[in-house]
Amino acid sequence: MSRGICPRVNSCGCFWIFSAVVFAVRVIDVESHSCHEVRTAFQLRQVGPLHRVPETPDTDVDLLICKHQGPSCCTRKMEENYQLAVKRETLHNIHSYSYELEHVISGHLDAFQDMFQYLLSFSQGHLSSLLEGAYPSLSRHALPHVNQLFSSLSLYLRGANVSVEATVHHFFNNLFPLVYTKLINPGIEGGMMVGSETGDCLRMIRQDVNPFGTHPTVMAQELAGALGAGRQLGLALEEGLEVMNATEHISLTKECVKGLVKMVYCSHCRGLTLIKPCVGYCLNVMRGCLASVSELDQSWRRYTSLLEQLTHAMAGHHSLELALLEVRGRVNKALLYAQLHGSIITATVDKVCGLSTEEPTTMQSTSPEVTTSTVTSSSPFPSAAPSQPLPEQWLGQLAHLRNSFPLKPSKNNKHSLKTLSRDFLMYLQRYKSFFAALPEMLCEGENMVDDFTCWGGEDVLESYTSRVVGNGLHAQRQNPEVKVRGADPTMAEVKEGLDHFNQETQEKFPKLGQVEVWDELGSGKSEGSSIGCDDEDGCQASGDDQDTSYIDASSEGRPIARQPGGDGPHVNPSKPPSVKVIGGSPPASWARPWSLALLLAALCMQWTLF
Repeated sequence: MSRGICPRVNSCGCFWIFSAVVFAVRVIDVESHSCHEVRTAFQLRQVGPLHRVPETPDTDVDLLICKHQGPSCCTRKMEENYQLAVKRETLHNIHSYSYELEHVISGHLDAFQDMFQYLLSFSQGHLSSLLEGAYPSLSRHALPHVNQLFSSLSLYLRGANVSVEATVHHFFNNLFPLVYTKLINPGIEGGMMVGSETGDCLRMIRQDVNPFGTHPTVMAQELAGALGAGRQLGLALEEGLEVMNATEHISLTKECVKGLVKMVYCSHCRGLTLIKPCVGYCLNVMRGCLASVSELDQSWRRYTSLLEQLTHAMAGHHSLELALLEVRGRVNKALLYAQLHGSIITATVDKVCGLSTEEPTTMQSTSPEVTTSTVTSSSPFPSAAPSQPLPEQWLGQLAHLRNSFPLKPSKNNKHSLKTLSRDFLMYLQRYKSFFAALPEMLCEGENMVDDFTCWGGEDVLESYTSRVVGNGLHAQRQNPEVKVRGADPTMAEVKEGLDHFNQETQEKFPKLGQVEVWDELGSGKSEGSSIGCDDEDGCQASGDDQDTSYIDASSEGRPIARQPGGDGPHVNPSKPPSVKVIGGSPPASWARPWSLALLLAALCMQWTLF
């Protein structure tokens, strides 16, 4: 019984197995003669119109790039679409990597400029507080010159052709007539009005009379040294943006585009839409396409090194911050020096300018006022000679420097200049070899493989055996995948401009490489910084002798100046905010009552002892 049934079962099983095999062979045969997957990939990648992809492979196809024996799912029209698509995709990938670097540069350029303006605002408020508190008779007339001083310094930090030395000397030239009439000889005011001949005479002979001692010269040198690195850093970041902008507009040669099509899309013609290019093959193609871009590598490395050195020179040891805070102390010492030597200054002025408003006979012997030539600048702020008043249309662009100055940074700048600089240097470390690593980054984006079968441009390979060339134009002579015929003119011009900027920076700052690197670079804290520390911690700002300023940190971590005699921050919209100053001359409004109270207390103590 069992023997009779078994042959039937075996015959039935063999029949169904044979039917399944036939069906599978038919399915495979149908699929092998279908371009369905190619059509899907063509549509998903938005290569071109879908009707250009044939339904089935064709053997009679005249292709220029994706040539191979056997049937193909590609046509000449598809090759044209592939060239446009691969060019678009490659440039998009390049932009996606360069955008991040461009964002880092532009973001820190804005952050540094905001921090510079905050420090200028704080320094101006510091100086205005001194004049209002210790020299009330002088402050109202001197504040316009203070505004002009800091407006010119702002122009300088933004890259305008302004001389710091001439700006400082011009400030003291304008200050001298006021000091002479308000402090040294308060009774002589009639002939010293602004624009009078006697006032002009005093401004012209200021450097010969030397009423402020060496303090103007020292102040000019300190500001020029500290602000010079900050100005050059801003110019360097602008140069970096120009380089990145040019990189985004690179042109891919015909040979490059053909190589990219072979690498990305020629496998589709064989129906292999999921296979990835080999590692070495992709590197050869990308390095050939970006040979001119890779030539920027050495220049870019030198550029990033200069950025580091400029940042250390500007923010190391709080150089720029302390130089701006020291302005108040220098001006105070200069005014004290003028009062101390008032009799000698008066005698000299009487001999040269006299006390009348008529033109003195000895004016020919005086030296002219310091001037500086101007040249056309690419900065958005016009160039100006600091020895002359800035035109109103220029100063209009700096209205924020002439109006009330809030002594707190913007919301984006909650830290000190050194903290901002440290963060910038940490970002910069990632992009030192950007142009050399760009081909590798693009190949990683293609998900290249090299551990088993991969696409080699013409066929499927177990491994890529051709020579893998290096970066740069010289190495491309041995490139087996892309023919590089010469340097791209645009990239050559960019490289020349970057080399010129590097050389110019090195000539302006010959000792830049000797700048000491911060010891606490990775600590995240700036010891002794005058910005962003609480008054309870005993943080003190550098000034003349014992002059320091109290700064209160708000809930957002931004410093706010405390008004003397007030519990909270207060800003007067009609003038720059004042800062509580310790160690300077007290304002007359409260110095006398405190002096009388102390005197009374001393008398009472003495009476009790007796």
